[in-house]
Amino acid sequence: MLDFLKGPLLNLQIFVGLTLRALANIFRAPHYWNDISLQMDLIGVGSVPLVLLTGLFTGAVITLQMSRALNQYGAASQVGQIVSITLVRELGPVLTAILVAGRNSSGMASELGSMKVTEQIDAMRALGTDPVQKLVTPRLIATAVMLPLLVIVSDFMGLVGGYIVGCVVLNLTTGTQFWTTAYRALDYSDVAQGLLKPFVFAMVLSLVGCHYGMNASGGTQGVGRATTQAVVVSCVWIIVLTYFIGTFFIDLN
Repeated sequence: MLDFLKGPLLNLQIFVGLTLRALANIFRAPHYWNDISLQMDLIGVGSVPLVLLTGLFTGAVITLQMSRALNQYGAASQVGQIVSITLVRELGPVLTAILVAGRNSSGMASELGSMKVTEQIDAMRALGTDPVQKLVTPRLIATAVMLPLLVIVSDFMGLVGGYIVGCVVLNLTTGTQFWTTAYRALDYSDVAQGLLKPFVFAMVLSLVGCHYGMNASGGTQGVGRATTQAVVVSCVWIIVLTYFIGTFFIDLN
C-alpha cells in the first residue's frame, strides 16, 4: 500500500548520507584547495554579470511599482527604506540563489552526471579517492563562500537601481535622503537574515546538484533528467526555506 513512498524515502536517505559525508569532509584532509578555488571562480566570478544585471533591474522595478502608492500617501521620501528592506531581507537572497541554482546547480548535476554514466566516479573509487571529498565537498565550500558575497553585490546594485529610478527618473526624493533612509531602515537582524539565507541556500543547492549528478543513470537522457531535477528541487527548497528562516527571525523579534 505504501510502496509509492519507497522511492522518495530511499532518495532522501541517500541525500542525507551524502550531506553528512560532505560536511564531515570539511574537517578532514585532504582538502583539494585547487578544486575549491576553481569552483569559486566558476560559481562566484562567473555569476557576477548575471547578479549585477538582475540586482539593478530588481531595485528599479520595486521603485517603479511602489512610486504610485508612495505618492498617493505622501510617502515618496521613504522609497529608499522600502527598497532596502525588500532587497536585503527577501528578494536579494532569493533571486540570487535562484540564478545560481539555474546556472551552477544544473552545472554540477550535468558534470557529475556525465562522470557517473561514463564510470569516471567508479574509477576514482578504484584508485582509492573518495568521490565525495574530491567532487562534492569543494563545490559545497565554494558555493557557501561565494553565494553570500554575490547577494551583497546584488543588494547594492538593487539600491543603485532604486536610486536611479527614484531620484533621477521619477524625482521621488533626493539622493541624500534616499541613501540615508535606506541605511537607517536596516538593523542587525535584517543583515543577519540577509546573510544567513544565502549561506543556507548555498548548502542546499550545491548538495542537491551534486546528489542528482552522483546518482544519475541511463546515459545522456539520465544526465538531462538529473539536471532538470536538480534545478527544480533547488528552486523549490529555496522558496520553502525562505519562509521558515523569515518566520524564525520574526519570532526572534
